Amino acid sequence: MGIALEPVGTLTRHAQPDKGEAEERKGYSDDQEDEDGDAHSETLHGMLRTVARNYINLEHVQVAFSHKAVLDDVSLGLNEADRIGIVGRNGGGKSTLLRVLSGASVDSGRVTHAGGLRVGMLAQVGDPAPGVTIRMRVIGDRLDHEWAADGKTRDVLTGLLGGFEDAVLDRELTSLSGGELRRVELAHLLIDGCDVLLLDEPTNHLDLEAVAWLARHLKGLRNTALAVVTHDRWFLDEVTDRTWEVIRGQIEEYDGGYSAYVLAKAERSRQDATMEARRANLLRKELAWLRRGPPARTTKPKFRIDAANTLIATEPPARNDVELVNFASARLGRTVMDAQDVSVTLGERELIHRLTWSVGPGDRVGILGPNGAGKTTLIRMLLGDQRVDSGKLVIGKTVKPAYLSQHLDELNPNLRVLEAVQEIAEFVDLGKGREMSASTLCERLGFDAGSQWTPVGDLSGGERRRLQLTRLLMAGPNVLILDEPTNDFDVETLAALEDLLDGFAGTILIVSHDRYFIERVCETYRAVLGDGDVRDLPGGVDEYLALRSAALSGGRGTPTKAQAPEEFKVPALSAAERREVNKQVASLERKMNTAQEKVAAIHQLMHEHATDHDALRADGAALRKAEAKLAEIEMEWYAALELLN
Repeated sequence: MGIALEPVGTLTRHAQPDKGEAEERKGYSDDQEDEDGDAHSETLHGMLRTVARNYINLEHVQVAFSHKAVLDDVSLGLNEADRIGIVGRNGGGKSTLLRVLSGASVDSGRVTHAGGLRVGMLAQVGDPAPGVTIRMRVIGDRLDHEWAADGKTRDVLTGLLGGFEDAVLDRELTSLSGGELRRVELAHLLIDGCDVLLLDEPTNHLDLEAVAWLARHLKGLRNTALAVVTHDRWFLDEVTDRTWEVIRGQIEEYDGGYSAYVLAKAERSRQDATMEARRANLLRKELAWLRRGPPARTTKPKFRIDAANTLIATEPPARNDVELVNFASARLGRTVMDAQDVSVTLGERELIHRLTWSVGPGDRVGILGPNGAGKTTLIRMLLGDQRVDSGKLVIGKTVKPAYLSQHLDELNPNLRVLEAVQEIAEFVDLGKGREMSASTLCERLGFDAGSQWTPVGDLSGGERRRLQLTRLLMAGPNVLILDEPTNDFDVETLAALEDLLDGFAGTILIVSHDRYFIERVCETYRAVLGDGDVRDLPGGVDEYLALRSAALSGGRGTPTKAQAPEEFKVPALSAAERREVNKQVASLERKMNTAQEKVAAIHQLMHEHATDHDALRADGAALRKAEAKLAEIEMEWYAALELLN
């Protein structure tokens, strides 16, 4: 899919603040930072935001497609220096919200922009105009000596395009891939100096280094307002301090980045569950009374009927979470894959040089590396699809691999969803005499009975990716090899996928630029840096980024392992030990949930016994005991986490 390449637009609707006000605010910022230094920069940033200029307002906005409200009576504001992460299910309205913020028309309501506002939007649609070069799009008509003297321009060109040589800048946009086009458009927006940046999946097609660079750059744009839609949860934590969740046409706001959003949402869910339990009890009482018939109703006040009808009317919709199930895996032997002094050459280039590496049952390995370094070749070799030029490669006899590739074109567009899954198998074995039909598995992965008859060619990118995963699981593998598995998934599906992988008993190899995902799932890491070596990374992603930075700054070659930062330590736990500790952590988390529910229940009892002093004393004793038990479990949980870290 291409990228919209229209010039950044401006909308003049509200007057700007007067010059004196702007200078006063700027002076305060400069003076305070000079006086207190960087240690207070975040506090200052928060103080300024409380008096920040309002950039965009939405008032009672309604947007519908095919009579379905995507945004329903939405009112919100975007201010100077705001850092907003937008999350929600695919197709739920996230991109629509970005377009509305940029000035797109709405069905009803009002959208206002501050006067002279410069809004830049990284979109997901459109094609480049013929004859336009990277230089024309990114630099415009600026003379070479002008932009070359601008550190910001050089930084953007290096961070996103790899440099500013003529060979790079004079390429025509029509010759670029979709990923390269996104980088060019992003570079254009960052250099253009917008007041508001609206970014739709900005990390797509970026490698780990580019994502880290983009996060640093955006954090340096102190007065620019940012609203970003992305499935990259590490990126959300790095660059955002507020979260908007688009859910059933509404916007629910949370303070903090992604991690804070998850914690706050969990707390809201806990509180809602308590209230819902009380409401459900009342609902059952009222419904039971209504069913007693007219004679009983004549003895009750009318408000009882009204109350019951209100409860029925406000019954919340059934949850429609994407559910993934754990599959029994065919038994793995002691050897999964074993490479001894293996080399692979393509053309004149040696992609893998004398690799010795053993992958065992239950290993969870993250494979990192820049594009073109040889990660795909390594995967093909481990699958047995790539001939080795020297050395010995042994793949275990019991290995039943499944490979989730980046490419969607392997799916037959003429098949329907269910047919595409049944093409693999009619049923999948769940172990212990249980099995699951293809239709049921489709439902568990978000394809309801109606959508199972949708032609594959009509699916969105995320739906096609989900279908790939369904087909892969239908084969009942014991080794999963996932190549960029997070592409086109929303954060809810990613969390569900991570939950599935937590319970997967086999071996997992993952290639991904999604730092949050790979750190969440993997226990060990290997780097393919393009020099032929496949390096062990005891320090994980941080060590990889340090190696890449050293390699780029040092010119040719890559640093040795001795050059890695001292803080990277070899994990004390083996893969088997880590699995046991992970199980312990999961068990303790379940116990914590139970203990927290008990504490909450006692608090509720104390509220109900507010006028009963004897009952309150008993409740207080029970509360102290329950809180002590919760604290004990929490200490065990912290200790287990320390082992993992």
